[in-house]
Amino acid sequence: MPWKEVSVMEERLRFIARLLDGEGMSAVCREFGISRKTGYKIWDRYRQDGLEALCDRSRRPVRVWAVFAAVSIYSP
Repeated sequence: MPWKEVSVMEERLRFIARLLDGEGMSAVCREFGISRKTGYKIWDRYRQDGLEALCDRSRRPVRVWAVFAAVSIYSP
């Protein structure tokens, strides 16, 4: 039997569906193998932004403060 490939977004969608069905956060997080902190982060993003929030986000910082500070100090 071949391995079943599942995307991260599909797993997050299944996670949210289980919570919407009324299952407890601790039990669902335990079954998915994630911490409750991560579970609540996914849940809060879903409540705020809907299904778009289940996609991966960039890990790139919004601002690079060291560069910003250097430009501010040395600008004429």
